Amino acid sequence: MFGKAAKALSGTKMTIVSGGFLACSLALLIYKNVTGADIYPWLDPALVTVAISGYPLLYLAVTRLVRQRWVSSALLIVVAMVASLCMAEVFAAGEVAFIMALGSILEEKTTERAGKGLRKLAGLMPRTGRVLTESGERVIPASEIERGMTLRVLAGEVIPADGRVTAGETSVDQSVLTGESLPVDKAAGDEVFCGTLNQYGSVDVEVTGAGADSSLSRMIGLLRDAENKKAPMQRIADKWATWLVPVAIVIAAATGAITWLTVGNADNAALVRAVTVLVVFCPCALVLATPTAIMAGIGQATSRGVLIRSGEAMESMGKATCIAFDKTGTLTVGRPSVTDVRAFGCTKEELIAVASAVERRSEHPLGRAITAYADALGLPARTAEDFSMSAGGGASGRTESGTYRCGTLRYLGGWGVTASDECLKAADELRAEGKAAVFVADERAVVGVIGLADTLRPNAARTVSRLKAAGYRVVLLTGDHSATAAHVARLTGIDEVHAELLPQDKVAAVARLQSEGETVCMVGDGVNDAPALKTANVGVAMSETGSDIAAEAAGISLTGEDVGKLLYLCRLSRATLRTIRLGIALSMTINAVAIALSSLGLLTPVTGAIVHNAGSVLVVLIAALLYDRKFDSPPRPRSRRARKRANA
Repeated sequence: MFGKAAKALSGTKMTIVSGGFLACSLALLIYKNVTGADIYPWLDPALVTVAISGYPLLYLAVTRLVRQRWVSSALLIVVAMVASLCMAEVFAAGEVAFIMALGSILEEKTTERAGKGLRKLAGLMPRTGRVLTESGERVIPASEIERGMTLRVLAGEVIPADGRVTAGETSVDQSVLTGESLPVDKAAGDEVFCGTLNQYGSVDVEVTGAGADSSLSRMIGLLRDAENKKAPMQRIADKWATWLVPVAIVIAAATGAITWLTVGNADNAALVRAVTVLVVFCPCALVLATPTAIMAGIGQATSRGVLIRSGEAMESMGKATCIAFDKTGTLTVGRPSVTDVRAFGCTKEELIAVASAVERRSEHPLGRAITAYADALGLPARTAEDFSMSAGGGASGRTESGTYRCGTLRYLGGWGVTASDECLKAADELRAEGKAAVFVADERAVVGVIGLADTLRPNAARTVSRLKAAGYRVVLLTGDHSATAAHVARLTGIDEVHAELLPQDKVAAVARLQSEGETVCMVGDGVNDAPALKTANVGVAMSETGSDIAAEAAGISLTGEDVGKLLYLCRLSRATLRTIRLGIALSMTINAVAIALSSLGLLTPVTGAIVHNAGSVLVVLIAALLYDRKFDSPPRPRSRRARKRANA
């Protein structure tokens, strides 16, 4: 019952109501001072403010003290409110209660507890599977699939369990687990994973892992564990409350005692000074320093296309020492494009023309990339006749100049096509650079090789270079092949590369970096990145090309395709931390001066509340300056370790 009442009196709407009554009380106070009118204190509208904003604080203080054995800053605020009420300083009590309620709302606006990512990831779990029995095929719930069963997975279906292909050939989209932009060819003996998409051919799969033992279930578990490890950001004032509360009470008591002994207790001077000390000791400005600066930083970031979901994410970003990048969709655009054309016995234009004619009706990503390249060159959009396609192999069709085939060397060999040493050497060179090689052949021999790769984002290399210059440790964590990862690392200037990582491997890599003393920022875009994004101190998602699950797992999202926004984010987050520290220092200084003036009798509870409120306003104004600052220049090394890295 008490908890429900506290919840009902909390929130934005009730705080606005509370502030309205406090404004009325201030108007009456001004009227009283101007006219000298005598207003009965217990009719003061600020009493309503105390009831609305003070009760949740009272409930919080008592709950933490009794149930958690935690002496929080809320207890000091309650003591100050009660003491002010005992002195009939109703406005002072209301002002303290309102400021704390306002700070609570600001802080809540900057924090977000997200379970959306987990729910969306769980939604990828297949609900049914097609099991082969002696009597034929039978569709059963995915929960009933067991190890040793044989499943038939048709083209376009999600694979419902981990397993090994026993019959058939296909291409599988494994991006949900590995982040690879290209589908992976599968034949008898190859492993397939739960949650991945069978794109083209029908395959039979012997189950090796189902339910909780599947790859997708393990990834969901990793994400859930990482989320549970995230503790909510504690208020700075609460961290210090263990000593702040007794110190405040001791100073107030000492002030009262000294006043009694030195000047006597005329007009309750000793009690007035003691209560004033308690009022000005309240850490309102201290509490506001963090959420207001973070709110300003979040507002500034939003205007630049950077979405920051919590104050904790902003704080962690400002402390980051290591940037770990995913490859596909992060440093690269996430889709293949033609990079090389090697023609033998014909021109490059002729090679692309016949290859695009064959691939025009194909839905394979490599085929679509070839036709897009032909269109970009302005070549006539021709479509081959007698089109046929082999899942995981290639495609064939008849043009005006003859029958042509595009695909793997194994696929072409099945038609009796041979490849020269020159062709094989060209394909090996492309693969060494991490590129896919598509062979193009007529009815007799290979006439060319087309190289395709996921292309680098325009400013990826510049971003990595500036991060390294600022002293950040830059690491590449990818599920892609080692050769592809090494090629991208060379292009971007990344020295530390970890390739062929499954989601759990990425989590382990992030944890290893953290164990080395690094504060890790993980930048990714795919579902497979979600556990690592959660495990890192702060996760940054490429929201334009990335998955919703990755965006929900990350604390920060970069809109658009500009990875260079990371440089802006680094500078902004550092500046926000400096603003928080400045606000804390100012609030402590103002409180110290106010305590001294209160001890000398130069402040009353009401004037102390006003001074204390002025400190809160000053902290808010300093935080608001973040909105208009520019953060376009690259971040600079801040620590000795960062400067050493930058100069290495």
